[in-house]
Amino acid sequence: MSRLPIYYETRTVGEIDVSAEGPAFAYDPTWLKTRGAFPISVLMPLSTPRVPPDVFLPWAANLLPEASQLRTVGLRLGAAPEDVIGILAEIGRDTAGALSIAKPGHTGPGDWRPIPDEKALQRILDELPSKPFLVGDDGVSMSLAGVQTKLGVAIDAEGRLCVPTEGAPSTHILKPDSDKLFGGVQNEALCLRLAKAAGLNAPEVTTGKAGNRSYLLATRYDRVQQGERWRRLHQEDFCQALGKPPAAKYESNQSGIPGPTLAQMFALTRRRMQAPDILALLDYVIFNVLACNTDAHAKNYSLLISGRGLSLAPIYDVMCASVWSNVTRNMAQKIAGKSRGEHLKRRHWQRFAADTGLNASRTIARVEIMAKAVLARAGSTAREVVALPAGDHPLMPKFVEALETRARAILSGLNDDSTSDEAAGPPSPPPKRTSRRAPAKRPKRRASSAKRRKAPLSP
Repeated sequence: MSRLPIYYETRTVGEIDVSAEGPAFAYDPTWLKTRGAFPISVLMPLSTPRVPPDVFLPWAANLLPEASQLRTVGLRLGAAPEDVIGILAEIGRDTAGALSIAKPGHTGPGDWRPIPDEKALQRILDELPSKPFLVGDDGVSMSLAGVQTKLGVAIDAEGRLCVPTEGAPSTHILKPDSDKLFGGVQNEALCLRLAKAAGLNAPEVTTGKAGNRSYLLATRYDRVQQGERWRRLHQEDFCQALGKPPAAKYESNQSGIPGPTLAQMFALTRRRMQAPDILALLDYVIFNVLACNTDAHAKNYSLLISGRGLSLAPIYDVMCASVWSNVTRNMAQKIAGKSRGEHLKRRHWQRFAADTGLNASRTIARVEIMAKAVLARAGSTAREVVALPAGDHPLMPKFVEALETRARAILSGLNDDSTSDEAAGPPSPPPKRTSRRAPAKRPKRRASSAKRRKAPLSP
């Protein structure tokens, strides 16, 4: 295989030239003349005659799963995890964004294969860890980034869950429960619904059951229905937009490559997007702090790309990590040099505003508004989640307590500008509050992925 096409629906966007020096990319001349043509990345404008391997390969690698999932996919396909293009040729027909990466001639509309019953769905969920994205199943070709187990699915006109085949677009992302993240289904449903209740642009989410398994079902923001047809919208995450490989998604990491900072993300947003996008990104950062979402790295923020320009994608992959002892308390990206959200005070938000080119007083006002919204809505949102098909979870009170405790700590920090630092430890819990420590049933510790960083929670 010397050349591999990249398609948008049935149109050829360009070709990957797989040469000895590494995969390069070039746009197809017909695509460049197409009305509404869009670039595949902000780093690869349509005016670029040829995208060299050092630019294209990190972007392509960000379309693949990571860690053990990528290794398992490679084993299933008989490919090395480093063979980014070879793996994408097999599982790249439905990826994040609008593009399909497939061998020549594989551009049909595809189909949705209904999952016949709950028993069949449970079987799929049970085998996903050893068979990510159902790799190897006839006609199935999909990829989602991250280390968590997940599956692209579709919901047909009869409301049935389906597996997309032959390049058909998925419409939802299904995330099954996990022993490593006890209560993760209800946790993420709570956080994303709370984000929406607080006024953020967040995808619709619900939960479901299949036998003894539960799962989260999130509507894909990079898919849109037009009549009876589903179409893909293009997007890329901030790792891709800033030219970083997935191993550098954290600001502090062990890849040897500095990870994206919030200042860099705001600079890109200011340079390429509009004022509402800057304010939305600010709200996302604040909410991730309030949600104790320590895994809010650069791959968990994205931008939508069209022929008209760029816009910030909805917030996604938000989980309250402080309830799990095996997940780091350090934020994926520092705010004013601080890595612990509970230690942030007014002066840190002021410095953050200066670092990112924001108005300090308006930034602090947004922090206060968001924190009060979390306090006002956490309990009622939890009751909404309990009423969803997957029902309640023993850790739900802990989730709510953690969210409310963090919101109070942030509000207190806005009024407390003392000089105590992280060495002083976290603030004391409010009176009559139980410990945030999870009950006995919790995951085992995993190996650390960076200095001072426990195993991260990734999408």
